[in-house]
Amino acid sequence: MPVVMRKKVLYLLVKMLWKILSAIPLWILYGVSDFFYVIVYYLVGYRKAVVMKNLRFAYPEKTDRELTKISKRFYRFLCDLFFETAKLNFWSEKKIMRHMTFVNFEEINDLIRSKRSVSLFLGHYGNWEWISSMSLWLDKNIAGGQIYKKLTSNIADRLMIDNRSKFGVECIEMSHTLRHIHQHKTAGDVSVTGYLYDQSPMKEESKYFIDFMHKKTPVLTGTERITKRYGFEAYYVDVRRIRRGRWQAEFVQLHPDPSSLPDYRLTEIFYEHLTRTIYRQPEFYLWTHNRFKYAID
Repeated sequence: MPVVMRKKVLYLLVKMLWKILSAIPLWILYGVSDFFYVIVYYLVGYRKAVVMKNLRFAYPEKTDRELTKISKRFYRFLCDLFFETAKLNFWSEKKIMRHMTFVNFEEINDLIRSKRSVSLFLGHYGNWEWISSMSLWLDKNIAGGQIYKKLTSNIADRLMIDNRSKFGVECIEMSHTLRHIHQHKTAGDVSVTGYLYDQSPMKEESKYFIDFMHKKTPVLTGTERITKRYGFEAYYVDVRRIRRGRWQAEFVQLHPDPSSLPDYRLTEIFYEHLTRTIYRQPEFYLWTHNRFKYAID
């Protein structure tokens, strides 16, 4: 069998298994998640050293015993996140809107009706995969998009795009961001674009550092540049868990006039908000990501 055909068959097989998984009731999946937590944390020990290192940076005042408690809660959440993500394949619009709610979304709709485009700044916090259902809460005549970083595995990448685009949001690969934004701006479209903005830049791209979790940490600055260049509104998406299987997001304006800010200030404000969110419920941040790889002591 040719390589291309083999990859296609493998993708279809994995997608079928993913859909079967998504059809299982959530309460059963949470039972499976509890079992997976034992495997991932106690048997495999997936990135436990990275998680503890990051937690020590974030909470230098806490003991290892206290950090271990946070770590265990995080791994429970991480397993839940995998199975919650699968449910996007199966749930209807009505169902996902019960599990992922957005408060003060009318503030964004008012901007849309006023022909104002919006940049949404997000972190890898809470169930960021369910955030794609935001399109169900917003006015329809917009160019809705989310920027993503292409995954190494083509199969995982296609599954991620399938998931995130189910409710009508376009997935834009990071390298195509500026072209996408410029095309819609030139066409006179109103756009609402989400950016997972807390990703770590490559070492050679680490040009600006901020204080994040007690470390001088390199950060991406592209979303700030785009927002200011095109005169977009800037909002932070503040996510919190209400209870297991119930998430809520609030739109928080980062600044009423982003273009008036000095360079990098908008990025700093985003990280100030993200830090407060993390300290509120630390177990829901993606601690397995080696966020401080290029940090300066």
